[in-house]
Amino acid sequence: MKIRAFLAATLAGLVLLTPLHARAQAPAEDKWTFSLMPYLWLPNFSGKFNYGPPPAGGVTANVEVDANTILSDLDFAFMIAGEARRGRWLIGTDFIYLDLSSDNSQVKSVDFNPGPGPVNVSTTNLNAGTQSSLKGTVWTLVGGYAALEGREATLDVIGGFRYLGLEPKTDWQLNATVNLPNSTLSFARSGSVEKRENLWAAIVGAKGQVRLGESNWFVPYYVDLGGASSLFTWQGVVGVGYKLHWGDVRLDYRYLYYDQSGDKLIQDLAVSGFALGVNFRF
Repeated sequence: MKIRAFLAATLAGLVLLTPLHARAQAPAEDKWTFSLMPYLWLPNFSGKFNYGPPPAGGVTANVEVDANTILSDLDFAFMIAGEARRGRWLIGTDFIYLDLSSDNSQVKSVDFNPGPGPVNVSTTNLNAGTQSSLKGTVWTLVGGYAALEGREATLDVIGGFRYLGLEPKTDWQLNATVNLPNSTLSFARSGSVEKRENLWAAIVGAKGQVRLGESNWFVPYYVDLGGASSLFTWQGVVGVGYKLHWGDVRLDYRYLYYDQSGDKLIQDLAVSGFALGVNFRF
């Protein structure tokens, strides 16, 4: 809750303080301009997946994935971002497809449902080898307004939505079968489970860049937060870039976080790492 309050306060401060620092600018040309940035994000991921709740007379697993090295996590990725601007108004989009895997995961517990209700049994000390993989599509679409336009700094206030299509899979290997006392229910020593979830979240945020002196170097930044019902998400990006006559080259660090309450698939999910992109302007 503290991090949500901090992010919300930061965004509100950026929006409210912008008019105090904005300088008078010459009217922007009334024409469309575009940019397109393919990039490569090398992330790792960590999180907790709840494959339940268990059906009556059934069993489900709760899995925890610890952060692993970036390159060993990444199996395949495709990323591209684009933006269209006219005057102070903009439309921006970002598309990410990730295929990640990690050996650094374990079945933390299993939920049995013998009838009256779920019974949770810890299996932390039984893990012999568990691998989790994650296929995900992240699509962001926003509209925005350039609240600050200057040579030294820019600030765009944005709002829109983010879609997350997530398909985690876990292959587990335990040292022993897990049996529920006084019951015929059991959880096998080895097996596989997977699930699919589609999440939509409304988001608000801010983005822009700060020029470093009189050079062509600049610091890009981006932050958003939002959610829907039991869902909370936020994303932050900061980096360094260099402007060229046709566009710019950027190295960013990106952090994307999701959290759900209740018996949801994603208990928490963090995907983070460095991204290298080439931004073409036309």
